[in-house]
Amino acid sequence: MTALGVAWVRAVESTRADRLFDDPLAARFLTASGWEPPDLTGPPVDDPGRAMLVLAQSVIVRTRFLDDLLAGAWTEGCRQVVILGAGLDTRAFRLAWPPGSRCFELDLPPVLEFKERVLTDAGAVPACDRIRVPSDLLAEWPALLLGSGFRPEDPAVWIAEGLLIYFTQDENDRLLAEVGALSAPGHRFAITFSRPGTASVGAPGADSPGGPHPGRAARARAVSGVGLLRDPEAVIALWRWDGPADPAAWLAGHGWQAQVFDREERAKAYGRPLDLAEDTSAATRTVLIDARRL
Repeated sequence: MTALGVAWVRAVESTRADRLFDDPLAARFLTASGWEPPDLTGPPVDDPGRAMLVLAQSVIVRTRFLDDLLAGAWTEGCRQVVILGAGLDTRAFRLAWPPGSRCFELDLPPVLEFKERVLTDAGAVPACDRIRVPSDLLAEWPALLLGSGFRPEDPAVWIAEGLLIYFTQDENDRLLAEVGALSAPGHRFAITFSRPGTASVGAPGADSPGGPHPGRAARARAVSGVGLLRDPEAVIALWRWDGPADPAAWLAGHGWQAQVFDREERAKAYGRPLDLAEDTSAATRTVLIDARRL
């Protein structure tokens, strides 16, 4: 459901005359799923609506950020991209990849199976050598990636878009160690994550020591999937990680030199100041990272 939510945001953005990117396949996933997205047209009338709009704006900004990062990496000669938790990402189809490029997509088998059915029905043709790697990122995925043809000695970009928030701190430390073990100096690691603001929607839960997360009722709704993408509390209740206070220092400890950007700064740079910039403290804050392996 969270992958569908991202596809929905990208589909809506793609209809705008001033769109920051174009994802013509995103709407196909919504149609195939039978899910009826909420209507975000017009000003939000309540706090959950405002929070959902801020979450949507984060997806738009981070998508453009990563598109630009890849374009820059390609000019430097990179021809390998690994998307961790690829979900319904269609960069392999919608971007102008250089000849000889390979895109490895890692995600759980049911997600990739649904994605492949939709892409096949759409007659979509990738613009690169697209390699699916069904895998669990909390299990033995490095061997599967290597077995799929990934070459650690060659330049590569790793992408973790909106992924780390679903893992614990220990799980994220392990993931970074595993990525680091497959990375040569100069490899890039693009990471985006959000964290609850100081006045996040919903009351803090007794079982969420990391910050102001929604409580158990929202967690139950999230696990059940009922109305998940109409309920920002339930979305945030899935998050298990608030992110480090100093992302650059955290990544430095794992052997990466990081540039850290925020959603508002990038939105202005793209000529799209956020509609609800004054409300971001009431919902989430999004961090965008471009790191290089030392």
